Amino acid sequence: MSDIQKWDVEDPKFWDSEGKKIANRNLWISIPSLLCGFAVWLYWGIITIQMLNLGFPFAKSELFTLMAVAGLTGATLRIPSSFFIRLAGGRNTIVFTTALLMIPAIGAGIALQDKNTPLWVFQVLALLSGFGGGNFASSMSNISFFFPKKQQGLALGLNAGLGNFGVTTMQILVPLMMTFGFFGGEPMELVNTSGTLIGKIPAGSDAWIHNAGYVWLLFLVPLALVGWWGMNNIKASHVTPDLPSPIGSFSVISGMLLIGFVTAIFGLWLMLPEKVGGSGFGISKWIVLPIVIALTVFLLKLIPGQVKENLTRQYKIFGNTHTWVMSVIYTMTFGSFIGFAAGFGLSIKVIFGYQHIMIDGVMNHDIANAAGPSALMYAWMGPFIGALIRPVGGWIADKMGGAKVTQICAIVMVASAVGVAHYMKLAYASETPQDYFVPFLVLFLILFAATGIGNGSTFRTISMVFDKEQAGPVLGWTSAVAAYGAFIIPKVLGEQIKLTTPENALYGFAVFYGVCIVVNWWYYLRPGAEHHNP
Repeated sequence: MSDIQKWDVEDPKFWDSEGKKIANRNLWISIPSLLCGFAVWLYWGIITIQMLNLGFPFAKSELFTLMAVAGLTGATLRIPSSFFIRLAGGRNTIVFTTALLMIPAIGAGIALQDKNTPLWVFQVLALLSGFGGGNFASSMSNISFFFPKKQQGLALGLNAGLGNFGVTTMQILVPLMMTFGFFGGEPMELVNTSGTLIGKIPAGSDAWIHNAGYVWLLFLVPLALVGWWGMNNIKASHVTPDLPSPIGSFSVISGMLLIGFVTAIFGLWLMLPEKVGGSGFGISKWIVLPIVIALTVFLLKLIPGQVKENLTRQYKIFGNTHTWVMSVIYTMTFGSFIGFAAGFGLSIKVIFGYQHIMIDGVMNHDIANAAGPSALMYAWMGPFIGALIRPVGGWIADKMGGAKVTQICAIVMVASAVGVAHYMKLAYASETPQDYFVPFLVLFLILFAATGIGNGSTFRTISMVFDKEQAGPVLGWTSAVAAYGAFIIPKVLGEQIKLTTPENALYGFAVFYGVCIVVNWWYYLRPGAEHHNP
């Protein structure tokens, strides 16, 4: 498709005659590309469950690190990705970043064929899966430029919500693909009972776990081609005024992604134990994350030439108080969604898939629970509901106002998080944890639904608070900060499970949601607020 020179979607005549058709075409190519990004980014949450079921020689804590590595990297890559559209163009960015997903997909397919593959190889592949996490920031920023403000709640909700179906699609498709040899290769024998959407699979059955990587090539290859021929770069002054050649665009994107990888690796090295490739310093994640974010922003600013000039202009968003306010609020909604999506399945496996029995005065959590639910049967439900309801949240917010809808969601999140914590506590101290699974599941699904509606409403708030030049970068930046939820939540859950107090993780999240209620009220709902219920 040709590059667009003139783009003014706030002009009703232009929108009805030209803009709407072009915008919708770009949106419906963007959605499946983003879907695959989420799938490749978060498939370690399902792969690790099956690695446990197949008897891969790794501890539960080591498998949690794979999700943490992918989570931290994907979130960090969103920082440079926030600024890709102005620097490289929408079509160039979406096509190239979609194509990059083939690297971790092929790598996972190869590595998972051998149980003796070292942990560090899986960690590198989890690192590369971060490509999929970074895609969200550039995708949302790009779509924000295609639609008028009055329709951005719905449009961004569709892009994000249906794109988020990548999590659900992955959680359904990957277990099913593992049941037959679609891509050839030798199967492995299940040591523990596994499952799919349609039921349990008994121990002793064959599994083709490497299909979890290869299956995404069926989508990524055609999507890269369709994106190249069907999407557009917008050369208007408020989008990409100095559009480079495709090769130049790909070079800019690669260099900025490399900076994100370097800072993410540095952060992981500071945090992780020596036995899993870290420094052994054990520096707190609450110290490391600000360092990683600040270092990434600083190093990007050092890139010379036109990139530096454009970033200087876009960095003006950091002087706006509302950038930081929305970063906090969006972390509550999207950060919770993506974090719980990453850790939900493995949490079900660890809490309900084992009996918790007192032996010689010591609580034992390693005896398999034959009556426990299959994590692979239920892990998809939460992300499915959260993603499905996201466009609805955007639509409701367009009618009621973003901040009001966000506030209601935050209250529901506090209540449901406390409820989930309660049943987690009961289950993790019981010989029959399955007795508490139904209320745990119902409350977690309510929590997912609230995050989904809240995601849609925050998009509405951002589009109304910021001007058309800043809205795109702010969407990207807030999504970058929020994406650290994919690292923080699995990390916190893993830590608290190791301490035998998983409920404390949810209590802590509930406290954070309470803080967000106050922040949202102060800036957007109280009488006299600068932007009232935007």
